[in-house]
Amino acid sequence: MSLLTVGSVAFDALETPFGKTDKIIGGAATYITLSASYFTKDNNLVAVVGDDFPQSMINDLNQHGINTEGLEIRQGEKTFFWSGKYHDDMNTRDTVEVQLNVMEHFDPIIPDAYQDCQYLMLGNTAPAIQQKVIERLTNRPKLIVLDTMNLWIDIANADLMNLLKLVDVLVVNDEEARQLTRQPSLVKAAAKIKEMGPQTVIIKKGEHGALLFQNDQVFFAPALPLAEVFDPTGAGDTFAGGFIGHLAKTDDISFDNMKRAIIYGSAMASFCVEKFGAERIMNLTDEEIKSRVDEFVKLSAFGL
Repeated sequence: MSLLTVGSVAFDALETPFGKTDKIIGGAATYITLSASYFTKDNNLVAVVGDDFPQSMINDLNQHGINTEGLEIRQGEKTFFWSGKYHDDMNTRDTVEVQLNVMEHFDPIIPDAYQDCQYLMLGNTAPAIQQKVIERLTNRPKLIVLDTMNLWIDIANADLMNLLKLVDVLVVNDEEARQLTRQPSLVKAAAKIKEMGPQTVIIKKGEHGALLFQNDQVFFAPALPLAEVFDPTGAGDTFAGGFIGHLAKTDDISFDNMKRAIIYGSAMASFCVEKFGAERIMNLTDEEIKSRVDEFVKLSAFGL
């Protein structure tokens, strides 16, 4: 079924204990759509870039079957840019520089061909922009998944509260879940979030896996122990892309299938951290993905 992702396509400059890069392709929507491309072939993107964004990078997205009709190119403007430096433990990072550029006035335009999307992934942008997307769709998608972050919880809380009433699934990390609900317990935080609107809550715990909450059901997916984490940038978005990509492919939003989607998302995220930026998820094979998913199954399987 058709998937629409709205978010940022950007340039990143990264520094980790393993090295550094100049400008490379980044942005939430980039990671989401690339990850989802391994599952669904009806994969549509809405984002904005400046005229400094190379056609070769757009070609890379197209080669993955990503429809870029909704990628607006603004002449005379520059693409969103973020630079970050990771600490030795790779769990913390410092933002070195942010240039909003075209994202400062992002006004998402939904092409007619995208109007029938059945799955909508709202990548991390301002809640007011995310709500515009929902309002500009002629028909409500079968499933709306929202990603947000601590910045919007802090400075756009009222907008976020309104938006939460309109979505089906919220994806946040453990710190954001606690900040949003002021609950130290993630179980209580998930319950509080469900009162705000989304009836399915995914709480990411980085190297410690992810939790899925729906009704009175809970599922925990482990993270794959990796000897080296090269660059965690985009791992959360890659997770989200694998999750919603699997749901769009199977067109099944049952709790049992969401559990499988969590595993696929976790597998995709485990690839992402193995190289800088989106490099690793640019050239995966079906065999690699299947093998990695099997590792997750073995990791969590046991008998009594």
